[in-house]
This record gives sequence, structure tokens and C-alpha cells, in this order.
Amino acid sequence: MNNLEDELHDQLSRRTFLGKTSAGLGAIALASLLNPTKLMAGSEENRPPGKPHFSPKVKRVIYLFQSGAPSQLDLFDYKPKLETMWGQDLPESIRKGQRLTGMTAGQSRFPLAASKFKFAKHGNSQMWVSELLPYTSRITDDLCFIRSMNTEAINHDPAVTFFQTGSQQAGRPSFGSWASYGLGSDNQNLPAFVVLLSKGRNGDQPLYAKLWSNGFLPSVHQGVVFRSGPDPVYYLNNPPGIDKTSRRRMLDYLGKLHQEQFKQVLDPEINNRMAQYEMAYRMQTSVPETLDISKEPDYIFDMYGPDSRKPGTFAANCLLARKLIEKDVKFVQLYHQGWDQHGNLPNDIQIQTKSVDQPSAALIMDLKQRGLLDDTLVIWGGEFGRTNYSQGKLSKENYGRDHHPRCFTVWMAGAGVQKGMVYGETDEFGYNVLKDPVHVHDFQATILHLMGVDHEKLVFKHQGRRYRLTDVHGKVVKPVLA
Repeated sequence: MNNLEDELHDQLSRRTFLGKTSAGLGAIALASLLNPTKLMAGSEENRPPGKPHFSPKVKRVIYLFQSGAPSQLDLFDYKPKLETMWGQDLPESIRKGQRLTGMTAGQSRFPLAASKFKFAKHGNSQMWVSELLPYTSRITDDLCFIRSMNTEAINHDPAVTFFQTGSQQAGRPSFGSWASYGLGSDNQNLPAFVVLLSKGRNGDQPLYAKLWSNGFLPSVHQGVVFRSGPDPVYYLNNPPGIDKTSRRRMLDYLGKLHQEQFKQVLDPEINNRMAQYEMAYRMQTSVPETLDISKEPDYIFDMYGPDSRKPGTFAANCLLARKLIEKDVKFVQLYHQGWDQHGNLPNDIQIQTKSVDQPSAALIMDLKQRGLLDDTLVIWGGEFGRTNYSQGKLSKENYGRDHHPRCFTVWMAGAGVQKGMVYGETDEFGYNVLKDPVHVHDFQATILHLMGVDHEKLVFKHQGRRYRLTDVHGKVVKPVLA
């Protein structure tokens, strides 16, 4: 061929190549612009391990999150010093100029407020517990208290987000999503990550879907909210005129369309979406059966308390949590609102503890009698603690407490943790950690460790960076491990 023919041949070859590939390349480019995580989700680096890094102590987690921040000084962390110094100002040598919220930063005084409620030692472990928690006090020998929890967040939204996702900013995957991604599911008919919501008397602190979001992980790992009532999962039931056979036929055809679309755009999220549709189809049978508590014997309802018969209450959700982990749901997240007691704390905390004390203890006893506590971990706690000084006017009968991130208490029970143990210590004012601090990232690393996961190895590459639940921090708190 002469030079003109060579040039024309090259042009035609390029046109043919570009014509055949432009649609695919364009789709890939568009997909990467719309959601950069989609393509990376299918890479070898981001393939979920699907199994633990080492032998786990914990197969399932029930996290009883107390949204609004319970007052550790009125529940678990007894401080006689506050009684002897009642009404005196918090010494500056203790506060050390630490940051306060805008709600108390302008106070001229910070009068120390001892708890109005009596404390006593309980169990062989002789743990201090408030009279507000008579049922919890009976199971102290099964509990592992961490009294030295601390966080940087000082307001509710970033603090709750921090505990649940490892970051104070929204957008990261939640704890349950990481567990689902890293360990997979043990029941193909139910989600690996289920969320249950309940409100206390003062449920004024909002909870957002970002707390159980999959973030940049594949959407199949997002938490699924189970609600009380005839429609526990939105859009799960067939619409009018559609029966089970019709829905099965529709899903089969939809699956074929998705397969063709996947061949064109190579977007793994297409397969994730189809997996969710199929899960919803299977859940139509499994969810009503799992959430049906009508066959529970009376002694179980008596154990969890009268509220356990009322759908949507904390007690009813604790009972459902037990049923869910019986079905091998890996991560059950309960959120209970109502702990934000800036004023009128003595009255409000009595109402709040009455709604959670009996069912929390009953859950531990119920799991224990069924042998499920041997491989299930239960966690109880909020996003930060409460101040030792009163917010607003202080009297012998009434006081409030502001947010306090320096030190607070959570407890755990079940597989892999020490029983009847208190870890960490706060100063005599209950203001700073005195011994063995446990940061939020340390706590997260420890829970993952119990589930057989190395928190430094459970990573996902997103926008050029390798992310993990504990960010670039966290160490396993080995002394609390059994």
C-alpha cells in the first residue's frame, strides 16, 4: 500500500476500535464520576475476606446503644468526694481549662453535684451500682465495666457518629457494615446487620440513617431497619395485585436485565442491588416468622418486663434481638433515645432507667440460659458521659449535667470478655481518667478482635486511600479479654 492507503487504513482501524469500545469506556467513565467506589469495590484489593483473620471468640454482637449519653456518675461511677464537696466549685486544677460545651461555658460557677441516688456493692465482684439499676445489679458478676472510656467529640451528632463509624464526619461505613463486609452472613434469609429503634420519654436527640449506613462499602452491607407494626421493613411486602409467583417471575427477568447491564458497564453495584432484591424476596417469609413473639412463653415476657409486649419499646427490641441472633444475624444494633438530661436529671433518669434496666439484664440472663452468651457479645453504653458539676441551678433535689467526653462508662457481657471486672479508673471527682484510658478507637479495635478480625487488616480502598473502622488509630485492650 502507498502512504495514502496506509494512513486511511490506520484511521479506519482507530475508528473501528473507538467505535466498539467507546460505549463501554464511556459507561465506565460515567460510573466512576457518579460513584468512584463502584469500580474499586470489584478490585482484588477490595474483595471482602468473608472469614475471620483468626479464631473468633464472638460470632454475634448485640449493641444496646443509649443515645443521649447516660450519666455515669448516677449509674456506675460512685464518687464520695462529690458528696463531701457538694455545691463547691469544680477546682481549676481538675478542669485544667478543658473545653466545655456552649451550654455551660458561660456559667459563672461550676457547682459539684453528687448523685442523689444511693450506691451499693453487688455480687461476688463487689461492683458499685446505683439503686436506679436494681436488675443490672443482679448480673454484675457477668459484666465487664470499662470506666475509663473517652472521646474527642463533645456534641451528640459527631459523638454518636464517631462511635458508630470511627469518624466524627458522616460518610464512613458503620460498625455493623464493617462486620458484614469482613465476615459475611451466616443466614442467607436475613441481613447480617439489623437495626432496631426505640424512644425514651425524652427522645429528642435525632438518629440518622448515616449511623447504620454502608458508606463507601458495597450497599449490600447497609444496616436494615426493622420497625414495629405490620410493615417491619419498608417495601418488603408485595404491592396490591402482585403475588409471590409474579414477584419471582419479575425478579428472574430483572436478574437477566441486570446481567446484561453488568456486561456493559462492569459496575459491581448492579450485582449488589440484585442481591438485595433477592434478599428482600427471601425476607418476606423469614422476617414475619422471626419477629413473631406471640409464641414466647409468659415467663419470658415477665423476665423482660411489661413493656416487652409493646412493639417498638426497648424491652420488645431486646427480646427481638435475642430472636435475631438465634437466627444467626451477625450484628444487631439497638438505639434507645432519651438520655440527654441537661436539667431535671433526677426525675428523668428514673423514668429512663426503668425502661432499660430490666430488659437489659433480662437479655443477658436469657442468652445465658440458652447457651447463646458463650458466643455472643452484648454492649451497653452511650456516646460520652456527663459532667460532675450541675448545668444550671443546683439543689439537693434537682440538678442537670452537661456533656462530658473525658471519661464515662460502658459495659460488656458475654463471649471473650472478663466477668465481674472493672477496667480503668477515674479521678476522685469523676472528671478525668486516672488509669488505663480506653479511647473509642481502642474499643472498636477490641470488639473486632473478639470477632476474629485484625482491625488493621480490615481495610477498603476509597478515593486512593485505605480506610478502616479505626482510621489510623486503635489498640486492642487486652486486659479485658477472657
